[in-house]
Amino acid sequence: MTETESGGSEMTETESEGTSSSGSMSGPDGLVIIGYPESGIQLFRDYYSQTDGSHAILIPDGLRDGALPAQVGNPMENVTGTAPAAGGPNQEAFTSLFEEQYGSAPGVFTSQSFDSAAIGILANAAAGENSGPAVKDQMRRIANPGGMEVGPQNFVEGVEAAANGDDINYQGASSATNFDQNGDPASAAYAIWEFEGVESQSTTTLETQSFSGQNPDGSGPSADSGPGGSDREVSLGILLPETGDLASTGQPMIQAAQIPGTLVNESNPAGLSVSAQVEDTQTSPSAGVAAGQSLASAGVPFVCGTASSGVNVPFSQQVAIPNEIVGCSPSSTALSVTNLEDNDFIFRTAPSDRLQGRVMAQVMAERLGASSVSTLYVNNDYGQQLSNRFSSVFEDSFDGEVMTQVAFNIGESSYSSVIESALSGGGN
Repeated sequence: MTETESGGSEMTETESEGTSSSGSMSGPDGLVIIGYPESGIQLFRDYYSQTDGSHAILIPDGLRDGALPAQVGNPMENVTGTAPAAGGPNQEAFTSLFEEQYGSAPGVFTSQSFDSAAIGILANAAAGENSGPAVKDQMRRIANPGGMEVGPQNFVEGVEAAANGDDINYQGASSATNFDQNGDPASAAYAIWEFEGVESQSTTTLETQSFSGQNPDGSGPSADSGPGGSDREVSLGILLPETGDLASTGQPMIQAAQIPGTLVNESNPAGLSVSAQVEDTQTSPSAGVAAGQSLASAGVPFVCGTASSGVNVPFSQQVAIPNEIVGCSPSSTALSVTNLEDNDFIFRTAPSDRLQGRVMAQVMAERLGASSVSTLYVNNDYGQQLSNRFSSVFEDSFDGEVMTQVAFNIGESSYSSVIESALSGGGN
């Protein structure tokens, strides 16, 4: 693997002395770009048209789409990514289920989507009713230790055990899925990855790192027991993007979220069946809230969703919390989700960007060797908070310099001006 392929940047002598490839003096030697694939296409087209592509670029999970280099028209060899990984104890069992069901490999956040829907069904089976408050009380009881260990490979048996009132310890594909007091996963894995070029339309993981919080077994309010019950229908909501800026990511996530319900309906453990209602957020706050209202009107007690934090926060505040619906996002990572006044109704199987910001800062400093960077971030909670978290850790823990943080909006016809601002470090 060449230095450029591993994420480093090949600079000329002039560039290493402080001239960016766009011609601006004292520009950064690295860029952090935080966004989504649809806008990322134009943003990267503009970047490569304005530069020689020599910067060390780091991107997070939101831009992990293997088709991006073909759409941009560049192999994007100077780009390295981070993303929550499928690092759970039952990752292989989930991968086999997904490939058997759909004939393709699972993608980013699919393991988190499966885990979210699986936990929702187990908690509902343990609660014995389609009630948000009752499901909420069972979330940590079936996800955190102890009890019968359940994963994708014995999920149907786990549902029957939960319906019988037995203690369950769900061990997921994405992590051990133990929830902390905020409803966040107490441990997580992160992949460091890169694009495989224009032709393959895929990405490859270079390394996976595991991280645990202070209490990897999780903690927080939980019921002591579950009443369970048989011969009933479990209601499940799936609120993820079929269209919009995250459509390419959202569609495999929806597929993954549908697998647990399919497994139950094929076997009917304890006479249970699952009715899954899928709604499209369109990667839009207003559309996501409207779709969430449709689920609330249908009496859904648990929602696997939403995907982006820009949708998850308003959905949680306007729909889930006031209607006492449990929301469990597989990919909303913004810090603002942790801080919601949610009465314990909002959970995640994806880790907070507090962790991803630190991982990114470490990768940029130690793997890519950049000492000065600018960030370009999508103008919403996810983008702004991850940019801020990365910047504070990069400067405070790795002695780096963040020259400027530049926001951009989804759906612009050109990103030339924001790229120029980032490359000039905020200067002229």
